[in-house]
Amino acid sequence: MNMHTVVVETSGTSAEDVLAVARDAARVELSQKTVAAIAAARGFVEDLAAKPEPVYGISTGFGALAVRHISPGLRAQLQRNIVRSHAAGMGPRVEREVVRALMFLRLKTVASGHTGVRPEVAQTMADVLNAGITPVVHEYGSLGCSGDLAPLSHCALTLIGEGDAEGPDGTVAPAGELLAAHGIAPVELREKEGLALLNGTDGMLGMLLMACADLARLLTSADITAALTLEGLLGTDRVLAPELHAIRPHPGQAASAANMRKVLAGSTLTGHLQDDAPRVQDAYSVRCAPQVAGAVRDTLAHARTVADRELAAAVDNPVVLSDGRIESNGNFHGAPVGYVLDFLAIAAADLGSITERRTDRLLDKNRSHGLPPFLAHDAGVDSGLMIAQYTQAALVHELKRLAVPSSVDSIPSSAMQEDHVSMGWSAARKLRTAVDGLTRIVAIELYAAARAVELRASDGARPAPASRAVLAAARDAGVRGAGEDRFLAPDMAAAEDFVRGGGLVAAAESVTGPLS
Repeated sequence: MNMHTVVVETSGTSAEDVLAVARDAARVELSQKTVAAIAAARGFVEDLAAKPEPVYGISTGFGALAVRHISPGLRAQLQRNIVRSHAAGMGPRVEREVVRALMFLRLKTVASGHTGVRPEVAQTMADVLNAGITPVVHEYGSLGCSGDLAPLSHCALTLIGEGDAEGPDGTVAPAGELLAAHGIAPVELREKEGLALLNGTDGMLGMLLMACADLARLLTSADITAALTLEGLLGTDRVLAPELHAIRPHPGQAASAANMRKVLAGSTLTGHLQDDAPRVQDAYSVRCAPQVAGAVRDTLAHARTVADRELAAAVDNPVVLSDGRIESNGNFHGAPVGYVLDFLAIAAADLGSITERRTDRLLDKNRSHGLPPFLAHDAGVDSGLMIAQYTQAALVHELKRLAVPSSVDSIPSSAMQEDHVSMGWSAARKLRTAVDGLTRIVAIELYAAARAVELRASDGARPAPASRAVLAAARDAGVRGAGEDRFLAPDMAAAEDFVRGGGLVAAAESVTGPLS
């Protein structure tokens, strides 16, 4: 049982807390200060609800229908109706970790004291998370403006005991039955509450945070595989000297170069050995590895800055201010998040591209400096890793397709009231796919580079201690070494698991110490 608890405060939350709730099922608690802030904001809403003047979200319709004043007797129905009508998603189910992140981030904004819901609504949101109940949310339905409307509406539907949800055992059932089984009473929505539950950028932010965490691990992995390839190609590590990177002071570039130096320390394979023709310098895909991976690192740092600002934000419309005013605003627009989601997809595609080029060099006898064609045991009889590179190339193509920005598009909605939208949800969905593909691309380079280094070692050379640790751990993980042709897919799947699960980084760090 996971005993970690995340306390929700009015000031926002951290990326680590979001990941703990989304991926590790951490429990959620509301602090007393948070409950008091929620109650104070609710008092302002109830005061305004009692007045005859129309206030958006409290006593009016929504979007293009905001011109209609809603009488007190219809306001509970108004809030129920917005949840029911906006829960209009279609397509495949969204992953459990994404939905939990979305739910927790909405709770974070509710807890800010700027949305005007009652404390019992916030507590029910926490109770649903703690019970392991996950609303069924669908792939399509958000334009990334006015919030992730359909995804958040499906979550709100669960709170009122309607729609479908997944229980902690993975079984999908009517939400009302799951709530009852865990002793949770459905929420009876009142003024402002339905709107407050679905008007935020929580889905795209949650996916950004998870992509950032996954890319950080992948960047370290890519530095390790690039170092292994440099060894396999008998390249020079002189280009990794810190003084060379200090004169172009991008921090990511310096970090990647430092990682590669640590991995290669003690190798006898670096330095353009055993060449028929002297080499002055390596190909770009090897020589410029820190520059490209470093640029991805710096892009990731910018994305994390944007994510941190969003984590401290209260995204709702209208918003309750500390002086009691309730004001309409445009803070729900997903442009800041959408841009960095697209930027990361572009960076991931380029990192995948340079990774594939290094792999191809390992397999080409005309450019591999003495390695057998396709790293095959008996080339001609054996095809070696020829088709592994095909798979890698197909993945790179997919990443390039996914690098086409979503945030440059806008399709007007709500009878032209919402006439410019961010498409940030779509940017987030394709980034998740891109990160998944990049993991496989790095795994294929690992598979090829490990075999190349192993072949060099069989000729009497001594790879770096960190490289030897990686090779040993990879073999233990089921990534088999050189030999006659065999069914390759299981080896490649094992390499993917080794990279995805952090085994590659752990193996290298067992020798190098912590890598960036």
